[in-house]
Amino acid sequence: MSGDRVQFENPIEDAVSRLRFSPESNNLLVASWDSYLRLYNVESSSLSLELYSQAALLDCCFENESISFTSGSDGFIRRYDLNAGTVDTIGRHDDIATSIVYSYEKGEVISTGFDEKIKFWDTRQRESLVFSTDAGGAVGCVTVSGNNLVVCVDASMHIYDLRNLDEAFQSYSSQVEVPIRCITSVPYSRGYAVGSVDGQVAVDFPDTSCSNEIKYSFRCHPKCRNGRLDGVCINAIEFSPCGSGTFVTGDNEGYVISWNAKSRRRLFEVSNITNMIFFSCSPH
Repeated sequence: MSGDRVQFENPIEDAVSRLRFSPESNNLLVASWDSYLRLYNVESSSLSLELYSQAALLDCCFENESISFTSGSDGFIRRYDLNAGTVDTIGRHDDIATSIVYSYEKGEVISTGFDEKIKFWDTRQRESLVFSTDAGGAVGCVTVSGNNLVVCVDASMHIYDLRNLDEAFQSYSSQVEVPIRCITSVPYSRGYAVGSVDGQVAVDFPDTSCSNEIKYSFRCHPKCRNGRLDGVCINAIEFSPCGSGTFVTGDNEGYVISWNAKSRRRLFEVSNITNMIFFSCSPH
């Protein structure tokens, strides 16, 4: 593939909440507020599958090439067989289900919601819900990196060891000091990059063994209105998989900015995108 922009057939009319590349191919999974989960073939820019889900889909993830999951505004966690084109419900939260990730270490789906719960699902068992624990507040976003699960509640990051889920083994207040909207792991270290609701990005290193790493924060999407600085919400943050230390941020006014995490410099900006940016993703 070239570096040109890919134009898909049958463009999505509503807001897109999440994109995920398949871990095994260039298939792209797209969750949208219009209640559809779509699977695209990036090589051919074509729509391979479209499945209706009866609720706005707020997040999605792959288990493998043929199985995926979503979290919905109705609280339901849904499982999709992408080969058979079928959808079934594996469980639910008592409020909006905000985030969903798949842990390859545990072989389980992990979901969070506004009901302040973290739930673990194993679809190989008849009773899919295998564990549930309190998050201490409504969860805004999560990420999983190896055996570490990071759950963001307001401006705090709670880190769980997936091998011992009795309680978070570390709780850490981010530098942004306002609710965290998105989080991703820093690929070349044990750190995490977060985006806030007021336009800040922070690179944090909760692991004390990373004491030689420099944590920092900066306001990366400032906008000036009527002579006053006004921050916008950072809805997406993602590192390049090539290990260059480059990451991109997207905000709710349609701006995407690329940054070098090591030099902390802006590389380029793509502006005037028609829709606000709710997501970003990197290929495997």
